[in-house]
Amino acid sequence: MIFHTFGDDHNPAILLIHGVLTPWQIWEDAIRQFSKESCVIVPALDAHTEEEQTVFESVDKEVLLIEEHIIGNHGGKVSMVCGLSMGGLIAAKLAAKGSIEIETLVLDGAPLIKVPGIATRIMQSTYLSIIRRSKKREPKIIKSFKKTFLPEKHLDSYLKIADNMTDESIRNMIGSVCKGFDFVSYSPDMKILFMHGTKGNEAISEKAAKKLKKMNPQTKIRCYKNYAHAQLACFEPHKWINEITDFKDSVF
Repeated sequence: MIFHTFGDDHNPAILLIHGVLTPWQIWEDAIRQFSKESCVIVPALDAHTEEEQTVFESVDKEVLLIEEHIIGNHGGKVSMVCGLSMGGLIAAKLAAKGSIEIETLVLDGAPLIKVPGIATRIMQSTYLSIIRRSKKREPKIIKSFKKTFLPEKHLDSYLKIADNMTDESIRNMIGSVCKGFDFVSYSPDMKILFMHGTKGNEAISEKAAKKLKKMNPQTKIRCYKNYAHAQLACFEPHKWINEITDFKDSVF
């Protein structure tokens, strides 16, 4: 894992955690906005590092590495943690440990629900195919990337990640994510926002949002009709930023 930090270290910290096969650069717009008044911490998760090949072992290992970094470098306190997709699962687990003081928790499309074994194996096979085809630069997979996965400006970063990605990392990543999350009751003082769309596999996120709110009544759920998984954050970052800022600054 490699940590990228932006803004003044003396300002309140904000942590932004990306998702599966997503480069940390998806947060560029959020970094520019939030770093004006905050210290923005953006990890490149294991198996998503462009500079060197790293192996993803488990979600819990990523949580531990982030936890150690925040405690060692930022006094164990962040004003806001935002997690996208798998990053949302990491954020939820980080907050559940209770070792870091978190004022605001934002989960976008977080896959917190356990997935059956056969579905997990299908997902692993799918992601392995995507990575292998990306390494070959197959035109069809590149076209699909630009249309449905991420804006074209992130293609080069994604391909560097793909080139470094191992089969072991894919299997560990998907297997770990599909184990889901043991829902807990957070501090009632923590502001929680769960965002999700309505297309594709967002039904899983919708179910997770409702279950989280049942245990944490302070959770606010925002549903974006006709939006696919992570679409708002990736393709309309300024709208996403406004949504997050409005929630963070709202009266609790």
